[in-house]
Amino acid sequence: MTDASPIVKIRGLSFSRGNRKIFDGVDIDIHRGKVTAIMGPSGTGKTTLLRLIGGQLHPDAGTIHVDTQNVPDLSYRQLYALRKRMGMLFQNGALLTDMNVYDNVAFPLREHTRLNERLIRSLVLMKLEAVGLRGARDLMPSELSGGMSRRVALARAVAMDPMIMMYDEPFTGQDPISMGVVVRLIRTLNDALGLTSIIVSHDIAETAAIADHIYLLSGGKVVAQGSSKELDESDSEWAQQFMKGLPDGPVPFHYPAREFTEDLFDLDNASRGVRP
Repeated sequence: MTDASPIVKIRGLSFSRGNRKIFDGVDIDIHRGKVTAIMGPSGTGKTTLLRLIGGQLHPDAGTIHVDTQNVPDLSYRQLYALRKRMGMLFQNGALLTDMNVYDNVAFPLREHTRLNERLIRSLVLMKLEAVGLRGARDLMPSELSGGMSRRVALARAVAMDPMIMMYDEPFTGQDPISMGVVVRLIRTLNDALGLTSIIVSHDIAETAAIADHIYLLSGGKVVAQGSSKELDESDSEWAQQFMKGLPDGPVPFHYPAREFTEDLFDLDNASRGVRP
């Protein structure tokens, strides 16, 4: 494999929940060493895509190759081994509440390696130093601010030196200072550790500032892609509406329904108490 080849290669991905089609023939390439953003309106399946890449969900059709392995075809043992090479920053941090900061970061090292405690201590302190929280190692999760919790979760996610880091809405609920810290950490850690990062986010300015490539999803399709500059200058109505936060465009304001006047003057159903 060359550095130019995608570490995640998705082809013809289709996935549905009940009668609702989330993805309909989606093709996506995540390139090694890059920060790739997956963006789009709410409900377009951005977090679902992370779960498909991690093997938590199984596609209806298509392939999801991660480092040449097709995730849907892997056995449980193979999938477990692959997941140990993937880090995940959950939207709420997902720290273990009965463990202090140090033990939260040490947990994956103790669970998946046979390293002695002296070496684990060195690694934990290195990861906490990288996120600026070495001095908070004895605090409990309940004693942390929202921004600190997210940074501890990030230190834990990179404890095993993964090849891929996935971020599910990493900027949600952060104050401007904490958000700026997390933005800088994602870019810095990606480049310093040689990671490949996938970010799912609604925060356009912060994500665009660090993403090398952006995919916009809507209606089960990739509707636009490119660098933030390319999307800003794109003729795509989808790209212009999303990147500029326009209320009118391909993504409608109203949920699908019959004509308002038809609903309003449906007196027969209204008199019988029947919902339209």
